[in-house]
Amino acid sequence: MSLLFQAGSAEAELAPDEIRQGLFAALAQLGPRRRVLAVPPDFTRFHSRAGVLTELAWEFYRERLTDVLPALGTHTPMTDVQIAAMFGSVPASLFRRHDWRHDIVTLGEVSSDLILEVSEGKLDYPWPAQVNRLLRDGGHDLILSIGQVVPHEVVGMANGAKNIFVGTGGVEGIDRSHFLGAVYGMERMMGRADTPVRRVLNDAAERFGALLPQIVYVQTVIGKNAHGELVMRGLFISDGNEAFEQAAKLSVVCNVQLLDREIRKAVVSLDPHEFHSTWLGNKSIYRTRMALADDAELIVLAPGVREFGEDSRIDQLIRRHGYCGTPATLAAVKRDGELAGNLSAAAHLIHGSSEGRFRIRYCPGRLTREEIEQVGYQYGDLRDYTARYNPEELVDGWNLHCGEEIFFVSNPGLGLWASRGRLQATDT
Repeated sequence: MSLLFQAGSAEAELAPDEIRQGLFAALAQLGPRRRVLAVPPDFTRFHSRAGVLTELAWEFYRERLTDVLPALGTHTPMTDVQIAAMFGSVPASLFRRHDWRHDIVTLGEVSSDLILEVSEGKLDYPWPAQVNRLLRDGGHDLILSIGQVVPHEVVGMANGAKNIFVGTGGVEGIDRSHFLGAVYGMERMMGRADTPVRRVLNDAAERFGALLPQIVYVQTVIGKNAHGELVMRGLFISDGNEAFEQAAKLSVVCNVQLLDREIRKAVVSLDPHEFHSTWLGNKSIYRTRMALADDAELIVLAPGVREFGEDSRIDQLIRRHGYCGTPATLAAVKRDGELAGNLSAAAHLIHGSSEGRFRIRYCPGRLTREEIEQVGYQYGDLRDYTARYNPEELVDGWNLHCGEEIFFVSNPGLGLWASRGRLQATDT
């Protein structure tokens, strides 16, 4: 059936009526359905417009939309307040909680031969294609996988099959996919649609997709207009990989900002309603690292950050080992069986390190100096640094502020920043 709907461009600002009509036209092509499962992202992707699209799907299907399973992955379950804020009129009784440690079924395995090939010989384990059991056993005849395509540190570009096999995935599948991305190198993947992790996910979708109900992907691309407002640049819907591929092409144009020179000092602001942990807040590091010069300073204003890991076990591992760089983390995996059994945590430790190349100063709302320095970051007093670099006084991009040049990012989750020279270096 391939593409059911496509609209958008780098200049487009899709209006609510256009979004509604496009989604309804695509769903109408599928024919009658009796039991539909929606799999949107959680509150960490609030700006994806997936909440609006889920609400529209509820309007279209009504009682036939029987379940909504936010693709939490390893994230903390959504609160009732977050559900209401993101999904509007969708009844709270429809929402299900994904438990990545327990509510899992394994559909099959991607061979270790493929992992060995895509990892360039660094890893040779098989990869389990795991999903929440509701996807397979819930009696649905349609799964709507809804979400935003945007540069991503683990897979290159978020969404597509990632929403299914990672967003509703299990411990082993998430651990091994994250570790594959970390070992291969996040800077070689971010902003690219064809990556080792993506090839594994697509292989799983192709080989094991028949074990699930029909999956239709509803993919958005979000960008800022000239007034600094978030707008939907594109909407793509398909029952195969086409929607992801088209959205990824547009996202590169809309969400990757190439700079002609490197940044010496960057200030990143983390929305306190969205970012409560370094597990999420380290997007400030992932998405700017390719633009930062050697010995640059990255200042992270993080008023909502109160913990390191969203999962208590992972939080303990982060506190134990810290963001100490790739060699030290790989050595820790060999000597610490608990870390070896939580490879997504190991991958996160690698991703969150500057590898000694630039300085990271975290200014948290609810973590102490001792806690921040214990994991390998420099500490900044939030009140002092917010007064010095007030987000309300800065604009996204270059600022001449109090006699110094800084680069400001108001929401790192919306894109990727890279210097042309460093991005070209990763292509060689």
